[in-house]
Amino acid sequence: MFLSMNWIQDFVDLSGLDKIELIRKFSLSTAEVENDILRKGSEISGIVVGEIKSVENHPDSKKLHLLKIDAGENELIDVVCGAPNVRVGLKTAFAKVGAKIGEITITPRALAGFTSNGMCCSEAEIGISDDNSGIMEITDDVKNGTDLKDIYEIDDIVFEVDNKSLTNRPDLWGHYGIAREFAALAGRELKPFDLDDLKAYDGLKKIDMKIEDTLCQRYSCLQIENINRNVSPVNMRIRLFYCGMRAINYLADLTNYLMLEMGQPMHAFDSRKVEKIRIKRFDKPFTFKTLDGVERNIDENTLMICNGDTPVAIAGIMGGLDSEIVDDTTTLTLESATFNAVSVRKSTVRLAHRTDASMRYEKCLDPEMTVTAIARFVYLLKKYDSDIKVVSSLTDEYAFRYDTVVLDFDKNFVDRYTGIEISNDRIVATLESLGFKVELNNDNFSVTVPSWRATKDVTIKADIIEEITRIYGYDNFEIHTTRSPLYPVRASVVKTTENKIKDMLVKRYNLHELHSYVWAYNDELKAIDIPVEDNVKLANATNPNIETLRNSIVPTQLCQIKSNLSFSNDFGIFEIGRVVNGLDENGLCIENKKLAITLYSKTRNVKDIYFELRDILAVVTDEIKHKALTFEKAEPTHSYEHPVNLYSVCLDGRNIGTIGIVHPTVNKKIDKKAAIVFAEIDVNAYANTKAAPIVYDEPSKFPPMDYDISVEVPQGMFFSHLAECWKNEGGEILKSTKIVDTYDTDTVHSVTIRFEFSSNERTLSSAEVQKIMDKIISNLSENGVKLRG
Repeated sequence: MFLSMNWIQDFVDLSGLDKIELIRKFSLSTAEVENDILRKGSEISGIVVGEIKSVENHPDSKKLHLLKIDAGENELIDVVCGAPNVRVGLKTAFAKVGAKIGEITITPRALAGFTSNGMCCSEAEIGISDDNSGIMEITDDVKNGTDLKDIYEIDDIVFEVDNKSLTNRPDLWGHYGIAREFAALAGRELKPFDLDDLKAYDGLKKIDMKIEDTLCQRYSCLQIENINRNVSPVNMRIRLFYCGMRAINYLADLTNYLMLEMGQPMHAFDSRKVEKIRIKRFDKPFTFKTLDGVERNIDENTLMICNGDTPVAIAGIMGGLDSEIVDDTTTLTLESATFNAVSVRKSTVRLAHRTDASMRYEKCLDPEMTVTAIARFVYLLKKYDSDIKVVSSLTDEYAFRYDTVVLDFDKNFVDRYTGIEISNDRIVATLESLGFKVELNNDNFSVTVPSWRATKDVTIKADIIEEITRIYGYDNFEIHTTRSPLYPVRASVVKTTENKIKDMLVKRYNLHELHSYVWAYNDELKAIDIPVEDNVKLANATNPNIETLRNSIVPTQLCQIKSNLSFSNDFGIFEIGRVVNGLDENGLCIENKKLAITLYSKTRNVKDIYFELRDILAVVTDEIKHKALTFEKAEPTHSYEHPVNLYSVCLDGRNIGTIGIVHPTVNKKIDKKAAIVFAEIDVNAYANTKAAPIVYDEPSKFPPMDYDISVEVPQGMFFSHLAECWKNEGGEILKSTKIVDTYDTDTVHSVTIRFEFSSNERTLSSAEVQKIMDKIISNLSENGVKLRG
């Protein structure tokens, strides 16, 4: 947003101050100022008021004219000019010989056989507007030869404030709010607005107006007739142009002028087209043509300003083409209103149309400003068009009021937060300069927040501290080390477990940690034949590709595998991230933290990497929890899961996740020549499982004895089932069992199991070991497991 120092100085006297330094202070205390500060008008000089005394057609050109200009000197000046609006008696901007316009110095110049001793200029050539349709026209009451800078505000300092730094400050979206900040920084008085007395019209009829929807917070309107002026004053056009707006006509310019001055958008309707104002929404969608000539689709959620049942404007965004102010408009209905900020913001997104007005309405404007803006409008309208006539009383409906915010605190609170000594008088003066009402009783403050800061900005006591310190000046703070007790903070069990898991997966297994967003990306999942599962969705999502929240990280990792196929023939990735599984009873997302691991290989078969993933989970659990995982057959619940080799991962008998192979259909879409396996673990359930104590066994000094048997295992039987057969056998001398080999055919599943026996007291005999093994083999046989010959 561009701001004019001339405009600011209408409301605060800054004479004798370094304005560039003041802008720097504003940047440090209030809002970020962009780097370039523009000195408008400094690039032009020597341009005066010149009166055309004669006009002759050029003998050899249809466009050029031979003029004689009275520039306040003893002799008339010969000038060649091609402007279409030249005429005898016209006073215009005349650049004399020696004048400068930017990098150009005016010199006598031959044009089509005649010498031109100067130049008649358009407003665009001078740099005070974009009007290049003809030379500038100046009123007759200005003396010839007067320097243009003496009658118009051409010299100005213009600076740009970064819009995003004003998001929480709706009061700063106009020059008056900025002037209030400058007044506080400079210690100068803020001047009040010059306003028209609207009470003088109380006896006139009211406009037929009604708010029919709560999205309109306040609506004020007034009707004015006998408007004769069509072109805005030069200084008004200059200010609009310097601040990035194009002059249109007097009434449109005046509403834009008030918006840039006060931050309050206004709209002027042609009264011939608006008789009965209704503010409402419609039940059915329809199209509506706005002032820019574009047909826009209006839905049931968009608030409209209507003439009866006929829409004439989109509330807070833009007026309609059918009710616009035109050149012959002499009667207007003036609107000044505030609307629900969220509603305006959503409407601009749906319509894909953001305007200067909507940007301000989105920031929660102060409803108290609507009537003040109308009074200011009428004052300026009378100032430049004295014959206007107000033909209605102020019609005002106040449907929503923000609560008055009162904050109580003491001097100790200020000292504790700022760390510096600021006197009570300084605190009071600072807050009052910003518009706060302050009551001081001993060292206790009671501060009433002004309406223009209470819509969403200043709500807690800490906000008051910010107001005091920023005006005091952050650069005035003495730098010193704070004295605060520091206490060690123990990391949570979940965070500690996460760090251990990550360290092992990276350092021991060379897996790559990735980070992703919580969306289920529709387009990416569709490419690998995984449908987006029904889950929590974003309301009014602007991008349908990311409207659904994911309930598993595995599909995200499969998309990541797809996009990294060229990285390596073998790699593994993992992530500890969040998923959402529906809503709770309060309508809030049920978030869960998951560990997902995916292995990809083009050089090894699926069996090898499947067991590698199983071993990764087992080793990590053994080192962190000192416990063994168990696995149970599981049924698929997601389309990417292969139904044959899907197992639940269990810890302490509790299901904490799944391990499986990617479904062939999905695997083929990613890479038909590769093997892909995955596992997903509930991190909170895993972390909250109590770790087993570490037990140390003294190694035996007597030699151990190993005994291997090969058995054929029935389909569907797990090692945990086999272990039941020797659970109560062997006593203290059976130290451990493990699978040392497997053998599979289409009909046979065989495993070789090694039993380790040892004693701390003696050397074991073959007979006693054989006796135990006979019993184990008998138990196996009873459970359908037979020795393989």
